[in-house]
Amino acid sequence: MNGRAEQEPDPRFLQAAGLLPSRLRRAAGALPYGEQRRVEELRLRAGQPVTAVWPEGERPLPGCGENVCGSELHQIIEIATQASAHTVLDRVRNGFVTVRGGHRIGICGSAVMKDGAVSNLRQLSSLSIRVARAVPGAAGQVLDELLEDGRLQSTLILSPPGWGKTTLLRDLIRTVSDGAGPPPMRVGVADERGELAALYDGVPQLDVGRHTDVMDGCPKEAGLLMLLRGMNPQVLAADEITAPGDCAALEMAANCGVTLLTTAHGESLGDLESRPLYRRLLEQNIFRRVVTIRRENGARSYCVTRLEGRRC
Repeated sequence: MNGRAEQEPDPRFLQAAGLLPSRLRRAAGALPYGEQRRVEELRLRAGQPVTAVWPEGERPLPGCGENVCGSELHQIIEIATQASAHTVLDRVRNGFVTVRGGHRIGICGSAVMKDGAVSNLRQLSSLSIRVARAVPGAAGQVLDELLEDGRLQSTLILSPPGWGKTTLLRDLIRTVSDGAGPPPMRVGVADERGELAALYDGVPQLDVGRHTDVMDGCPKEAGLLMLLRGMNPQVLAADEITAPGDCAALEMAANCGVTLLTTAHGESLGDLESRPLYRRLLEQNIFRRVVTIRRENGARSYCVTRLEGRRC
């Protein structure tokens, strides 16, 4: 981090902290600017002080000694949805809501059930505000190894939660779309959770490139197929493949000659191979590269495995 950055507030952090009630917002804004740029999440639990997650771990947020109360958790949701929580009910049912700027609020509380499914959440118990950050240049560390004869290869990004999969995927999308490497390519993004592009009034809040089309807020399987059928993509991208339907859509796209960029939770390629959902994708040769993200002492590194000849 350069000295100039440490002398300026971090607009992404302050935008996320702007969702907090006033007493907590003031404390967050008082963080040293260099520390603001390192915060990954703000965590609020009823009856406990606010904490923040840094690369090296979670610890109390300075200046927030008083415990969080339930009314403050509800106030955050009101602020985030501009007093229209009902308009994002479908996403609240899934346990999160993505807000302007691409920041994601994870939500825990008492579930209201209807017809065997979660219809709402009440009596909130905790919130996690993930600070959305674009990291231009992250893709440059791996892009050359994802090319073969100048052509981008279908790639799966792999790491435990919170280690930077989405950040790397977003920058790969931007790089490929803008042609910072191979020539520009049309990229279709199935952004189910609104974390990759963070559309607001139809405009991406995070840079995903000039030749990128985004399907926001619908399940990945449906989004991928709609993009495939309607937008003639050369590359399809989606974050966190978790369901058989997602995999089926990826197989269909691969069979149409589309290059894929996706992510999955896991610690290693062997971890994926032990799970039937991903093992089938690997056996079908859907991916030609796997990028494994590693972290040590807060620093990230990337290992690229060529599936036709493993070397990591």
